[in-house]
Amino acid sequence: MAYFYFKMYHLLALYLISCVVPLSLAQDFNLPFKAVNLGNWLVTEGWMKPSLYDGIPNNDLLDGTQVQFKSTKLQKYIAPENGGGSGSVVVVNRDSASGWETFRLWRIDESSFNLRVFNKQFVGLPNQDQGTGLIAVSDSPGSTETFRIVRNDGDQNRVRIQASNGLFLQATSETQLTADYGGSGWEDDNPSVFIMTILSDKTLRGEYQITNGYGPDKAPQVLQDHWNSYITEDDFRFLSSNGLNAVRIPVGWWIAKDPTPPKPFVGGSLQALDNAFTWAQNNGLKVIVDLHAVEGSQNANDHSATRDGYQEWGDSNIQDTVAVIDFLASRYANHPALAAVELMNEPMAPGVNLDSLKNYYKAGYEAVRKHTSSAYVILSNRLGPADAKELLSFAGGLDRVAIDVHFYSLYSDMFNSFSVQQNVDFIYNQRASDLDAVTTSNGPLTFVGEWVAEWAINGASIEDYQRFAKAQIDVYGRATFGWAYWAYKCQYDHWGLRWMIENNYIKLN
Repeated sequence: MAYFYFKMYHLLALYLISCVVPLSLAQDFNLPFKAVNLGNWLVTEGWMKPSLYDGIPNNDLLDGTQVQFKSTKLQKYIAPENGGGSGSVVVVNRDSASGWETFRLWRIDESSFNLRVFNKQFVGLPNQDQGTGLIAVSDSPGSTETFRIVRNDGDQNRVRIQASNGLFLQATSETQLTADYGGSGWEDDNPSVFIMTILSDKTLRGEYQITNGYGPDKAPQVLQDHWNSYITEDDFRFLSSNGLNAVRIPVGWWIAKDPTPPKPFVGGSLQALDNAFTWAQNNGLKVIVDLHAVEGSQNANDHSATRDGYQEWGDSNIQDTVAVIDFLASRYANHPALAAVELMNEPMAPGVNLDSLKNYYKAGYEAVRKHTSSAYVILSNRLGPADAKELLSFAGGLDRVAIDVHFYSLYSDMFNSFSVQQNVDFIYNQRASDLDAVTTSNGPLTFVGEWVAEWAINGASIEDYQRFAKAQIDVYGRATFGWAYWAYKCQYDHWGLRWMIENNYIKLN
């Protein structure tokens, strides 16, 4: 009997050891990581490759384009009273254009659109048999909120707008815009003619714009060709041979619905991500999967795949967003190339509430931990008016977590007046201090998830860029988790890491 208990004890011990070893020997990565963001690959960012949009008809009128309409007859702008909402009628009485006079397009096809107003309602006709005066009260668009924009062949910004009743909008009075004009012509005194101003600095070029712009017949092939050519295994070999040890791969929420995601998104990005994991493993690289675009948009930027530039992610989106993280973690938890899952890229304050973000981060962390104890979980700091240390206490109670901070030497007028030396000094002084502020001896690791070797100085020499890049590598190399350069490829060659390495602007080895 004693022998039996002895044997059973050892069998049980061996069983427990076999269960515990994978947890106790959780993979220790070679920190800090030196990585690059593979932006504009699986989540489109049009500024990196504008030519992707060239084949879209009327590609200056994509989803989210902000437009204003001025009557040629009245010389007044169209606007919904009070910016839209209950009882809001559409008038033509504004001498100048600002927020209330600006409409955001929801594209139906190349010439048909919904018009979203300042308070997020849609312009439309009233209920059937109740007149032709336009109102802006509907929270969701339907057929009566759909309009066709007819552009003049000789002047594309000279337009007529056809309503769902087949008649054109006309401005015969400042107090009401009506859909009851059946005539034609493009004369200035024609009440159905308007000058359309496109706010070019407000246009969006993201995943929603490219997929909905090309439409369901063309978008799948356009995106597939892009995924197959923009990043290949050659790029992973290049990175590995030039001193990098990881890639940060932005993905969109629709990847969890592949191969048939909700329209207008198209399937195929999941296979590309699978390929990336294989290429990373083949070339000794690790993968940081970054949920770059969440449903509802966490920052209203085109890289969040927003339709129209409104930031609408909140409590109601948490469950669905956690489901995406759970999908990614379950799929790649056992892959040897997985280093980390980043729960969200660049949430923007104050639109993303801190309490809501923490609730999501806690649930997202638990979703990852269901599948892996070794992969890191990355929590992105909020951009905008937020305390850089606001997540430290929260993250301190979690295991294998990193805080992602993004440092740009762009997007602020301050940098426009800096000399080369001032830019370099700013990195060694201010950015070093910023990084130190979120680095604690017993807290979460730090990750500079995006930085750029670019500035606003004209005529800078290669030596200037080398000094500036070296300063950033010196400082951001102190981050305990690592850093990721913001772009690998880009139409502006000197912003893409591959070009900078090939042209000796950045030295990593």
